[in-house]
Amino acid sequence: MTKISPPPSRIYLLRHAEARQAAPGQKDFDRPLSDNGYAAAEIVAEKAVDKSYKPDLVISSTAMRCRQTAAAMRRAVTPSTEFRFVDALYSGTPDIYLSLISAQTDQESVMLVAHNPIIELTLAALIGHEAFADALPHGFPTAGLAVIDAAPSGWTLTDFVTA
Repeated sequence: MTKISPPPSRIYLLRHAEARQAAPGQKDFDRPLSDNGYAAAEIVAEKAVDKSYKPDLVISSTAMRCRQTAAAMRRAVTPSTEFRFVDALYSGTPDIYLSLISAQTDQESVMLVAHNPIIELTLAALIGHEAFADALPHGFPTAGLAVIDAAPSGWTLTDFVTA
């Protein structure tokens, strides 16, 4: 497992919002957000604005539901925030997620917009399985935003925002 040392000193992990079921013949990759998913993505983005959560860089899966969730976050960030779309997040592993974050040594804060169960496993890898289980006993919900900060003892979950 990749270990991350600051920078970045803050990591945001955002699970995409609720997606529609695949239509007949539609690929999973192309599933858009449901109406509830669009609403939840907007609510989480507004809460991020209210809490002044502004990542310097947003890295999103290229899957439709992640791109749409990331689009809602555009209102929560500064105009200079860079957005990158990375295919490897769609079918990636926790090591890939952590490697992408650790490679961003020129950013103070990085957000991943990605998929479960890997986003959940990535959070557990950062803060520890026990801390994860205590904080999210029912798992990482859709449109959930984990805010993780560097601490002397490692990474700590500072906040968890939901719709």
